[in-house]
Order: sequence, then structure tokens, then C-alpha cells
Amino acid sequence: MKHQQKYVALYERLSHDDEQLGESNSISHQKEMLEEYARNHGITNYRHFTDDGISGTRFDRPGFLAMMEQVKQGNISQICIKDMSRMGRDYLQVGQLMELLRQKGVMLVAINDGVDTSKGDDDFVPFRNIMNEWYAKDTSKKIKSVFQAKGRSGKHVASNPPYGYFKSKDDPNQWIVDEEAAKIIRRIFQMTLEGLGPYQITQILKNEQVPIPAIHMNKFGVGNHRGREIKDPYNWSSATVVGILERREYLGHTVNFKTRKHFKDSHSHYVDDDLWVIFEDTQDAIIDQETFDLVQKIRSNVTRWPNGWGPAHPLTGLVYCADCGGKLYCHRTDNGKRVDKFTCGNYPSKKCKSGHRIDGNDLLQAVGRTLKAVHDFIQVDNSQFIRTVEESLTSQQTQDVKTQKKRLAECQHRAQELETLLCKIYEDNILGKLPDKRYQMLSNQYERESTALEQEISELSASIASYTDGTSEAKKFMALINKYQDFENLTAAMLNELIDKIVVYERDRKGSIQTTQRVDIYFSFIGNFVPPAEPVDPEVAAAQEEERRKIEERKDRLHQNYLRRKANGSQQKWEEKYKPIREAKKAKQKAELDATSAKYTRSQYYDMRLVTRTEADMPEGMLGYDADEVVRKAKDEKEAVAI
Repeated sequence: MKHQQKYVALYERLSHDDEQLGESNSISHQKEMLEEYARNHGITNYRHFTDDGISGTRFDRPGFLAMMEQVKQGNISQICIKDMSRMGRDYLQVGQLMELLRQKGVMLVAINDGVDTSKGDDDFVPFRNIMNEWYAKDTSKKIKSVFQAKGRSGKHVASNPPYGYFKSKDDPNQWIVDEEAAKIIRRIFQMTLEGLGPYQITQILKNEQVPIPAIHMNKFGVGNHRGREIKDPYNWSSATVVGILERREYLGHTVNFKTRKHFKDSHSHYVDDDLWVIFEDTQDAIIDQETFDLVQKIRSNVTRWPNGWGPAHPLTGLVYCADCGGKLYCHRTDNGKRVDKFTCGNYPSKKCKSGHRIDGNDLLQAVGRTLKAVHDFIQVDNSQFIRTVEESLTSQQTQDVKTQKKRLAECQHRAQELETLLCKIYEDNILGKLPDKRYQMLSNQYERESTALEQEISELSASIASYTDGTSEAKKFMALINKYQDFENLTAAMLNELIDKIVVYERDRKGSIQTTQRVDIYFSFIGNFVPPAEPVDPEVAAAQEEERRKIEERKDRLHQNYLRRKANGSQQKWEEKYKPIREAKKAKQKAELDATSAKYTRSQYYDMRLVTRTEADMPEGMLGYDADEVVRKAKDEKEAVAI
């Protein structure tokens, strides 16, 4: 078998930084130099491998990888380069590469550096490699400093504006709104306010064949995807929708330094937002601050997979446990019914001993009635509303201020004690009474405590200074609630705007469905506010109270009978006797649901799903079908979705 004749590889590399150093580093000049070397040494069987515009800190260069593949196959006898920096600017990887070439019997020649491994090892080569890496690092620092100066001056450092903006032709540093894309962005925010999650939004946009941002920007010759082939121009992803919902640039701000990159990295990495530098009102806003904040609040309240139960419950993320402070999550049973039940997320763990269960629809109706009562109270006498809020907030703040002032005094006293202790142990250490090791341990301990106290003192002082008489808060809430008239059809956006939290207490008669349960509603700005009840005729009030007493007595009697039956075992016998009847009824209900679902094809189902959007509008049988289908589709796409 005839073996393939080995050849000499001539490798050229040029980065964007090298271009600035003149023609001597150009690809054409490198080729001329290497070919002249080949002619002078009688080399006729050679092949060029080239990487143009790629940094030497990267080793995933196409030309380099192709050459190394030929080395591994044993087809190359020698590699010729202009200098060692052409091979790379990472001294560790270049060192490993040279060892690989030695093992494969491949000679390496760097013309300008006088390197020729056929003549033996050159002890100075490792130092050259270190200097080449230092050069790359130094260049990276200089480029980074230029970007830092530009970014901190308020100019955009992004090479391309985000979807929704174009660069101004008159001033590239100024962004102007792309109205066509801005309409889509505003619609995505609006759909989120309506309770739809990113996955559901992508399905709507796909169904309506709205072009994805890359396609839209390619149409104008801008963006990071120019020249790339995109197979599906309508393939919206949840990540794209989430990215749009989180972009602060749409508020009209310049947001710089969101990513960071080491000079050896091929890709940038996102950093925490407290490291960002933000300049406000540098371009026209696409989304107003109120809408943006409300969307962030809605999205932070719930994380879930898409399912066939329709959008998340409107109160999701707003309901909290009165005992442990944890969130109550909405559960929906699949026993032939669709029942929303809020249950404490810390139950049955040790954090909470009870589920604090409450019917979701009952809670929603109670919230609606309370909102309507507050709204009506404001319409009748807004000045009285302001006075009531002032009294309520003053009462709440008085107790809070007392507690915080007491804690502030304690912190300030302890901070003074720590200063005295630090001086004392320092003197003891100087005088030789306290060993250095013990002094260092105590000093570190006191310093940590002192730092924590300083932060707490600052927070307490700011909190005490922030208390107001409540007038401005009352007016802010009035402006919010006056935007609405309908308190029967409550939406997630409306509830998140008007309510901070809802605190649910344990049922007064635990284990009984027929019982009362305390719920505290904390409104935005004004806190826990209870509208005054309408005056009732004393005789009517007495009759109502007597009726309520009789109902409660009957409930107590029935509940006690239930507890006795449960204790003596008769309740369990009754449940076992009627269990087959209940199971048969449940199976029949499920069969009816399945029969309803079977009437619809997949395409018909999705068409209806996209049109109705809400659980209330969907045929009951279709709900069970959607859960499996959407989750399966999401898993196939390897895509988890968070609202």
C-alpha cells in the first residue's frame, strides 16, 4: 500500500488588532514570506492554512483546527509560521501544542523568532510565548479602558441597538424608535399584563406569523445575525420574549456594562445588574415605567410550566400565610372538577403546621367586593378617605416608629461599645497582654459586627425619616383605583397594581368547610385598609347578628358531631362504604371530559387555545388535553418557561 507523501503546512493568522500594526502583518505579506522561505529551502510540496480576523487567544480557529487535524492524521511533516505569536497568544496552550508536535514528529519553524525545532530545543521559546500572551492581555486592557471611558460618558457601548431601535443616520450614538418593532414590544408587555406567560405569547406570535427580531433586523441590514440563514422566520422562543420583557433600554435608558469578558474568553458573560451603569432618558421610551414595573412584579410572583388550566390564577404571588409568612400557591384538582385552592407552600413541612387552605374563587370575590367598597367610599367622600388613611397610617407608623427607634438606640449603643472594645484589645496587644493570634480573631469578629451594625443603623434611620402623614400615599392610591370601574372581572395586572399582599389566617373552625376565615388585604401605598361599613338600622343589625349566631351554633354542632364520628371510627366506615360510589362518579366525569376533548383535532385545539386565552372561555374538556400536549411540546423543544 502506497503511503501519502507528507507536506509542509504554511500557517498565517491575522487578528483585528494586528491589522492596526501595518501591512507587515497582513495575510498577503505572511504568505509571501512563508513561500519565499519554502523556495529558499527547496520545499515544493506545501499547503496554506489561514485564519483571517481571529484573535490568537482563541484556539477554535477554523484554519488552525484543520491544520491540527492533518497533523493528527500524520500528513504534515513541518509547520512554518512568521513568528510564534501567529500560533497563539496563550503560553500554556502553545507549550502543549509544541509538545504534541514533538510527539508527532512535526518540525516547527518560526522565521522571525529564529525557532527551528529540527535543530534542537530553544530555551527562550517559553519566554517568547509569555511575552506574546502579555501583549494580548495588554491590548485587551487598552481596549477595555476605551470602552469604559465611552460607557461611563453616557454613550452606548453596544455595537447594535436592541430590537425596537435603530441608530440615527445623523448621530450613530443616538437611537431612534423603530415603530414597527415597537408595536410588537408593546403588545408583548400587554399580553403579559393580561396573564399570559412567555410560552403562550410565543404561540400567538407564531400563529400570526410575526417575524422574529433577527428577521426583522436583517430586513434593514442591522443586528448581529446579518448574513445568517434562519430556517423558521416565525420561530419565537420564550427566551426572546423574556429578554424583551427584562430590557431596561425600552424605558429610554442607556444600560452599559451588562456583560464582561476575559481576554481569553470567546464569549461574554452576563454580570449582576448592580454592576451595570445606567443613564436615564437618553432616547425615546417604548414602554413607560409604570407598565415595566408592573410586568416585573407579575413575573416575579410566579414561576410555572405552561399547562392546560389556562393562565395563572389572578391572585398568584399575592397571597401569604399569616403564621409562617410563606406564599400560598394555587392548586387545581383533576377529579372531574376545576377547583382553585390556595395552600401554604411551607405546609406540611416544619415551617408551617397548617395549610391555611382557602378557595381561590371565594378569595377573589372577597377581594373584588373590598375593592368596590373602597372605590365607592372614595367616590362618595374622597376627603374622608384621605383622613381615614392618615389616621390608619399614623396608627401603624406610630408603633413601627417606636419599635425602630428602640432598635436604632440599641444598635448605636452597641456600636459605641465595639469602638471601646477595639481600642482596648489594641492596647492590650501592644502591651503584650493579648497574643497576636487572639487579637486578630477578636478584631475580625468586632469589625464584622460593626459593619453589620452600620448598615442596620443606616437602614433604620432612612426608614424612620421616610414616614409621612399619609396624604400623598392616599392620593397615589386614589389615582390608581380611579382607573378602574369593573371590580367583578379582576385581572392579574389590576390586582398587582392595586394590592401589595393578601394575608390569610387559619380557618376559625379547622377541618370544616362551613367556617369563617380572616383575610387581611394590604393595598398599594396605604397598607391594610378596611372601608367603613354602611350604617345599618339597629333592629336589622340585631336580627342579622341573631341569625348569624344560630348559623354558627349549627355549624359548631355539626362539626363536633363530625369530630366524634372521626374519633370513634364511624366516619371512616362511612367513607369506605361510599368510596366506590364516589370513584364511579369521578370516573364518569373524567370520561365525559375525555369525550369532549376527542372532538377537537390538535390544530383546532391550538386555534381555539390562542383565541380564547382564558380558562373561563375554554370548553372544560379541552383543559385536560392542553396540559400533556403543551408540556410535551415544551420538553421536545427543551424549553422551560417562566412567567
